[in-house]
Amino acid sequence: MNSVVIAITLFILALLIGVEVIGKVPATLHTPLMSGANSIHGIVIVGVVIIAAEAHSPLSYVLIFLAAVLGAMNVVGGYVVTDRMLEMFKSSKPDKGKDKASQDEQASSLTTESAKDQGADK
Repeated sequence: MNSVVIAITLFILALLIGVEVIGKVPATLHTPLMSGANSIHGIVIVGVVIIAAEAHSPLSYVLIFLAAVLGAMNVVGGYVVTDRMLEMFKSSKPDKGKDKASQDEQASSLTTESAKDQGADK
């Protein structure tokens, strides 16, 4: 009974500390923090694999399956949100160097084509 009380006490303390820490995060940093936290949830999948070695009843198989599915969804969701955030910071302006190179290619191909056309006319 004593170990149950200690476990519950630790859980409540962790819950209170987590609420306090997350409550102090500004709104602009909330999404990056959560996307990183979700991608770190890969440790949940490692835990599922470790616990799956001890499963012997149909109920434990169902709970392990649910934990694996929810953990995988959280990991994938973290990477998707992170990818969307990084897309916001990409430049929408085309690079000047790339445009210059593509213009040079177009000009040289047009010159080559016009020279071929003139040679065919003669």
